Amino acid sequence: MALIKSISGIRGTIGGAAGEALTPIDVVKFTAAFGTWALQQAPAAGSTRTILVGRDARLSGDMVSKLVVGTLQGLGIDVVDLGLSTTPTVEMAVPAKKAIGGIILTASHNPKQWNALKLLNQHGEFISDADGKLVLQLAEQEAFDFAPVGQLGQHSTDAEFLHEHIKAILALPLVDVEAIRAKNFRVVVDAVNSSGGFAVPQLLEALGVTTVEKLFCEPTGDFAHNPEPLPENLRDIAKVLEKGSFDLGIVVDPDVDRLALINEDGTMFGEEYTLVAVADYILKAQGGGNTVSNLSSTRALRDVTEKHGGQYAAAAVGEVNVVTMMKQTNAVIGGEGNGGIIYPELHYGRDALVGIALFLTHLAKSGLTMTRLRASYPSYFISKNKIELTPDINTDQVLEQMEKRYAKQPVNTIDGVKIEFDKEWVHLRKSNTEPIIRIYAESDSNATADHLAQKIIGDIKEIISAKG
Repeated sequence: MALIKSISGIRGTIGGAAGEALTPIDVVKFTAAFGTWALQQAPAAGSTRTILVGRDARLSGDMVSKLVVGTLQGLGIDVVDLGLSTTPTVEMAVPAKKAIGGIILTASHNPKQWNALKLLNQHGEFISDADGKLVLQLAEQEAFDFAPVGQLGQHSTDAEFLHEHIKAILALPLVDVEAIRAKNFRVVVDAVNSSGGFAVPQLLEALGVTTVEKLFCEPTGDFAHNPEPLPENLRDIAKVLEKGSFDLGIVVDPDVDRLALINEDGTMFGEEYTLVAVADYILKAQGGGNTVSNLSSTRALRDVTEKHGGQYAAAAVGEVNVVTMMKQTNAVIGGEGNGGIIYPELHYGRDALVGIALFLTHLAKSGLTMTRLRASYPSYFISKNKIELTPDINTDQVLEQMEKRYAKQPVNTIDGVKIEFDKEWVHLRKSNTEPIIRIYAESDSNATADHLAQKIIGDIKEIISAKG
């Protein structure tokens, strides 16, 4: 059993003892803490006393939702329940309905035994580090003041906001419905039996895509495979595409904020390249602009940005950090290398639906197949590794020593240690929950990326031995 408390939300497995998993007691406690925090912000926000709640289709979603809704009503907060929805849909609905916040019930790419409370501020964006700490403090102190019976919150439902979300996507100047319709794209969709099962087909229909093969699109929450959209989990959709009857495959995670694409021959377009391709289209159409991704994302985004005369910036890992950097640099497109597209023209949140619309427009206008479009981008490979340390080793000191060892190279320390070597890089990050240093390395081939990672792991072992 597991319960992980972080600034962006509360994540855990269902079942077990209170305080050690995401039990009903924990759901109520952290919901009450967030609701209390949101009420404290309400006067400054100039908003109603309303919080929006939405969820993905995972098996525990209905149970957790009832606990969340009842707790918020108990605080005197009105609840608008979006029911089965997507993370980006809830993010857009919060400011549209002038709510003081939102809670999305999803453990994103985690397996079905997990669920989580993702917490949004009045702008429909993930709460900041400082605000997250305040929520955790309120939960720890159990500093809640529930409403008397005459002041309990009201509960209403809104199952239609996905239509508003799709309408807003269609209205974007860089989404060309006619160009997409003219191509008669044949698409396979894998939605891992969650909310994307209805959201993605609705969007494709609105975009004029008439041939859609649905794979795992029943929102039962009984995930047909590991829900993280990685190549090893996407063999079923790859086999369908290998037969050669479709133009591309579209894969989303359970809450529809990550987008992975499959080529017409069943090979992977590459999750890292979802953002690269969409950014290329945006920058070309707008005549340049700035971009942002996190430190562990591919260098290809920087290459594409600079090709169009823009400036690229790297943020610490985490959506809230990417959004903050995007605002600071006035970025026109950004996101994370896990297939997360953030397009400020629509909203500041990862959104697979807007990613699909922009990518299909790009593919239609390019006149290329998926494989040829992918081949048009710089090719990089990321090697993902980790080194396990004993609890007595100070990981911060190890990272400091690595920074000193490579002081002659460009080094970024906003999130662990990232060291650049011409067009190669390595990023070292410590785990917040276990004595592990994660080591990501990128180069122009798998072999050289692996070699670079092993070189760094050797350096870390030398540092540890010297201390011993």
